[in-house]
Amino acid sequence: MAIGVMALLGFQLVDSAFIARLGTAPLAAQSFTFPLSFLIIGVQVGLGIAIAAQLSRVLGAGEHERARRLGSLVLVVAGCVIAVLALLLWTLQGRLFPLLGAESDSLSLIRSYWGPQLLAAWLGALVYFGYSLFRAHGDTRLPGKLMVVTSLINLMLDPLLIFGIGDWEGLGLPGAAWATVLAFSGGLVLLSGRLARHDWLAWQGLLSEARRSAPGFAGIAAPAMVSQLMPPLAAMLSTRIVATLGETSVAAWGLASRLETVSLMLVLALTMSLPPWLGRCHGAGDGDTIRRLMRLAARVIIGWQLALGVLLALAAPWVALLLSGNPEVRDDLAMLIRFLLPSYALLGLCMVVVSAGNALGWPLGAMLMSGVRLFVCYLPCLWLGSQLAGMAGLAMGAAIGNVLAGTLAWWLYQQRRPSIDYSQ
Repeated sequence: MAIGVMALLGFQLVDSAFIARLGTAPLAAQSFTFPLSFLIIGVQVGLGIAIAAQLSRVLGAGEHERARRLGSLVLVVAGCVIAVLALLLWTLQGRLFPLLGAESDSLSLIRSYWGPQLLAAWLGALVYFGYSLFRAHGDTRLPGKLMVVTSLINLMLDPLLIFGIGDWEGLGLPGAAWATVLAFSGGLVLLSGRLARHDWLAWQGLLSEARRSAPGFAGIAAPAMVSQLMPPLAAMLSTRIVATLGETSVAAWGLASRLETVSLMLVLALTMSLPPWLGRCHGAGDGDTIRRLMRLAARVIIGWQLALGVLLALAAPWVALLLSGNPEVRDDLAMLIRFLLPSYALLGLCMVVVSAGNALGWPLGAMLMSGVRLFVCYLPCLWLGSQLAGMAGLAMGAAIGNVLAGTLAWWLYQQRRPSIDYSQ
């Protein structure tokens, strides 16, 4: 699973690196779309958490027929929710992007990119929901393999559609989105074929199952989606803050955001693969295994992320040179790498605690942790740093916010853990 997540996030970083070769303006235009793309991903992940948690509990209780009905129901409903959200974001693009600080030059580039990017986001969500179904049934290998396949397809198509070949000049910025559309379409075909081999879906009795499962599903999905929607909202506010420093800073911030997701690949893999296991243990009343899993996850995250962060911070000038051809963008990106990458050890810990909270039956606590991380720790430090010392202060403030968030999340988990009673 970690390899699949690495491949998926790696192609997104390479995608932005290709776009950086088009110039600062296209890279800044793509960076302005990140917060709204994260909004779709937030809803998608929130629904995916609810799907995996609900299915794993039902399977853990041995209710296999109900799990088949529930699997079909959530795939249909979740796909429709993302489609409606994508259409809404397309309709409101003329109002939303100026609020993020995009000016007229960026808006013209965004318009050509945003349509195919929304289509790619919807297809990616359908694939993700299929992955959630496999993970709930304990199969994390197939999602990982398909992530690698779709990433390779995207990487092969990116340079062709962005820069063209021969006399054809390519599509430029929109070419990156169309490459993703084709990659996710291929992944969806492969996933559907594998899903047809399993008896995990049922189409009879869906209405009665919807009435039965809706309260429990909503009880997990609503707080989980609120938790997952907080990062996109924070991303919008942080983009607005960065936009006050200029287009070059926005471009560097966009590359740093892509690098963040790649560097957090192990954490993201754990947030997807750990909750189903925790949910099954929770359903079976196995508290000892839950505690061992959480301790192991914490040690692995802190050790890996700290080592990776220090290594990349030392190599910051060379990493920035690899990702961008603009000297000003490189300087800002190197500064962000030095401060932010080591702080992801504590950010990753916070993310895993939040995902665990949804699986362990305290989604409201997980939602509160997400809110505190972003709006009490991260954004105030980000804004204050930018006001005091520009880009350097912004980078330092973001790092301090991550450290505070991780420390507080683990403390809250330790306080919440003794109240979980598995003796009944």
